[in-house]
Amino acid sequence: MTQKQQAFLFDLNGTIIDDMAFHGRAWYQILTVDLGAKLTHEEVKVQMYGKNGEVLDRIFGKNRFSEEDVEKWSMEKERRYQKEYLPHIKLIDGLDDLLKRAAEHSVQLAVASAAIPFNIDFALDNLNIRHYFGAIVSANDVAISKPHPETFLKAAQLLGASPENCIVFEDAPKGVEAAQNAGMKCVAITTAHPKEDFSQYTNVLAFVKDYTDPFIKSLL
Repeated sequence: MTQKQQAFLFDLNGTIIDDMAFHGRAWYQILTVDLGAKLTHEEVKVQMYGKNGEVLDRIFGKNRFSEEDVEKWSMEKERRYQKEYLPHIKLIDGLDDLLKRAAEHSVQLAVASAAIPFNIDFALDNLNIRHYFGAIVSANDVAISKPHPETFLKAAQLLGASPENCIVFEDAPKGVEAAQNAGMKCVAITTAHPKEDFSQYTNVLAFVKDYTDPFIKSLL
């Protein structure tokens, strides 16, 4: 990869911010307490990927909820998550330095997430990092969520970068799978999953706990 072609694509939750436990608690309350799904916290954790409507479809079956109900429960879940997480919000260790160094090296950056704009805006604006990103792809911008490659391919297209010259940063197996499906290499952040959960994928360059790992410095 040449520096002019290189681009970094970041998932949001668990990758820019370490907030998946807060999402898990909010989903558990909605799914189990409010909607009556008989799921444990661990079972909720396995299911909470992709768009919110896709989560509801996987658990309750398609067409159980109207579009209006999906929107209602989706926003209620995000309001609960944001209220609980806001006092704790911060970048994952070392990411501030990586963003600054990437900008200095003219590496293009994008957020490529299954989160809705409401949550992406919440993170980028509270952390004051929006200016680093040349493209943002949210759940609203794609037809099919991860592990389909559309999210990452669209982000690369918006940056004018080819897939083979992109590095994806992800915390979830389905996200790493989406990167692999897009023809992109990936760095797996082990905030939410141990490296054993990624054993079936061949596109992982490294497993890191956070962005202070020496491998991260080698990318620039």
